[in-house]
Amino acid sequence: MSFANTPVTRSLVLGLVSSSIGASIFDIKHYFYILVDPQILRYRQTWRMLTYQLCYTNSSEVLFAAMALYQMRVVERMWGSRKYASFIAVISLISAVVPPVLLFALRKLTNGHFNYLPAGPTAIIFAILAQYYSIVPHRYTYRVAFSARDQPAAGAEDNFVGLTFSDKSYRYILAAQLALFQWPGAILSAAVGWILGHAWRNDVLPGRLTNWRVPGWLVGMRSQKRRDEFEGLRRRLEGEGTTSSATGVEGQADGAAGRRRPIGQQIMDQFR
Repeated sequence: MSFANTPVTRSLVLGLVSSSIGASIFDIKHYFYILVDPQILRYRQTWRMLTYQLCYTNSSEVLFAAMALYQMRVVERMWGSRKYASFIAVISLISAVVPPVLLFALRKLTNGHFNYLPAGPTAIIFAILAQYYSIVPHRYTYRVAFSARDQPAAGAEDNFVGLTFSDKSYRYILAAQLALFQWPGAILSAAVGWILGHAWRNDVLPGRLTNWRVPGWLVGMRSQKRRDEFEGLRRRLEGEGTTSSATGVEGQADGAAGRRRPIGQQIMDQFR
């Protein structure tokens, strides 16, 4: 019930968990991360750019990623499944190229120290987080003082020294764990995802990608013709002028049944 009206989020969570478990069972986790040298430069395994976002390689990342996606399912409810699926598809394609290219450039600048890009859809999750940050307001805030002395007395001037959090803060913490598990490579993916999320929101992606939509049947949407047919059928059923005659027939049937049933049974039938 918690995934009601969020089929895309449900598919993302189930797919991520299933692919990560499958990679562990079949011992193929080494196919899902990127090492610029030797995998790209020497072995020319450019296909890894299309596979590194399919799963995570350790259970902690899978847990935090699934929790983060679940907590941000409200974005799909606000947008609709078709727009949300289109957003995921566009971000997936762009993040398949941008982080590896940036990793290659950073490797040149750092003399080979920046060489590893961990597996997992961290960029996609942070792109969703950017939308959640922008469109979902917080309901309340609370403050954590550094010490008991920092708490102001009742009626006194507020000289609070500490941190202020909102009810959305723990969702940011869940996502932040993904950026810190295998840094600095994970931080690169998180930064790219955050920038892409805001680029989508501000409609600055090239090629009018913001306006592109996946086919409706991919997210279970019926065609407009089918919706019109069902709507016409519903109106015809509601517009039938047989209500009065049907009511009269039901009243006669109830009266005949009432003469055959004891009064106690009739009362019980009314309540039932």
